[in-house]
Amino acid sequence: MLFNSYIFILLFLPLCLTGYFALNHLGKHRTAQAFLLLMSLWFYGYFNPMYLLVIAFSVLANYAAYRLLRRRKSRIVLAAGLLTDIGLLFYFKYTDFFIASVNGAFSTDFNLLHVVLPLGISFFTFQQISFLVDSWRGEVPDYGFLHYASYVCYFPQLIAGPIVTHDELIPQFMDEEKKKLDWENLAKGIYVFTLGLSKKVLLADVFGKAVDWGYSVWPDLYTAEALIVIFAYSFQIYFDFSGYCDMASGIAKMMNIDLPVNFNSPYKALTIMEFWDRWHITLTRFLTKYVYIPLGGSRKGALRTGLNILIVFFVSGFWHGAGVSFIVWGLLHGIFSVMTRRHKAFFDALHPALNFILMFVFLNVTWVFFRADTCSQALGIFRSVLNLRFREFPPELVNCFRMPEIDLVLGSRIVEGMHFSASTLRRLKGVLFFMLAFLIVLGGRNTQEKMRCFAPTKARLCSTALLMAVCICSFSGISIFLYFNF
Repeated sequence: MLFNSYIFILLFLPLCLTGYFALNHLGKHRTAQAFLLLMSLWFYGYFNPMYLLVIAFSVLANYAAYRLLRRRKSRIVLAAGLLTDIGLLFYFKYTDFFIASVNGAFSTDFNLLHVVLPLGISFFTFQQISFLVDSWRGEVPDYGFLHYASYVCYFPQLIAGPIVTHDELIPQFMDEEKKKLDWENLAKGIYVFTLGLSKKVLLADVFGKAVDWGYSVWPDLYTAEALIVIFAYSFQIYFDFSGYCDMASGIAKMMNIDLPVNFNSPYKALTIMEFWDRWHITLTRFLTKYVYIPLGGSRKGALRTGLNILIVFFVSGFWHGAGVSFIVWGLLHGIFSVMTRRHKAFFDALHPALNFILMFVFLNVTWVFFRADTCSQALGIFRSVLNLRFREFPPELVNCFRMPEIDLVLGSRIVEGMHFSASTLRRLKGVLFFMLAFLIVLGGRNTQEKMRCFAPTKARLCSTALLMAVCICSFSGISIFLYFNF
């Protein structure tokens, strides 16, 4: 089920909130928790009920391993649990990739299995890996199955994160004070959810149309078109992931649950390390705690530190997708991180504006590998930029930025009185979106900053309701969140 859908906003969410708080109000706390778990499973299995078998097996296997580790600290049990998690992830996400790789390397013709990738498997697998490792370390209290299953399956963060640790979520499920309806938290949650919805529907999806068009005709792109497609994807993935994070935290806030911050204005970063402290924060935390530090971190010399960083970014790239282009994306970030660390004095001496430009260019270049189906396609996009060929923008690209709201403004008498030509008006629509994107990304306050000074007012109520209505009216072109693919 999608957050940006009629069934979720008009049926699922109201039903979930009403049932959860009503049962808690009656003092039936375990029933309310079970109700929340069942609603989460409905949310997860809405697109494909077969997904429920995968997540049910994963939850049962991990909980069994956890109970065994509670009795006795055993490396064998830990290894069995981790192998189960990694094996499931490998089978569903990487089997066809390895078969294709073997076929390409050894000229074999093994048939691809075309395994259907269950939504969110990368996220709930990492979440359970962290739980098992923490259990083996003796850092996990005694949790019942209901709370553990709710922790893994909690629908706001199930599909695309954040990757939550047990101590961040389960104690909140057990806190009776959080089981009471809090009108201020409900108002905050609706406000944050609406902000995220608008980022997804009114910004990310508009840029996504240009990106989809560009990558569908990539061999025929001219220079300016290729640049627009590159920049459009940078903004699409930014607002798509930012929107999801806002919507997830907003839904949780309605239930008095605080999810960890997972997105913090990453394009304001001046270094690659700062970028990863701001982008997908909980993934960076996971990789640092469960991969980088066990490898030795920065404790075994510069050479070993650089190797550990490359391994972490290789894992990050491969975790995002089963493809060589994802691995290249991860390794490019790893190499740049090692370079920045190695020549820290040089980068520190640069003017902040130069560091920002360097980072923004680097991110736009590497996002091409992230979006491309193959490295050949990515290199083809770069060739289109370097060919220095220009032409009038195709109408297919220009029309990607058409929205009734924009036409209402740009088609007004004020604009018509300025004697813009039709072609100029078409260009202005695209320019407006890019200007708005830059303004929000670099000049606007992020959601965390807005929440610190949030106060429910009539003006905010009206603006939130209006923005929600505009978003709902734009649901005709519903699209999934990009991180659902990972």
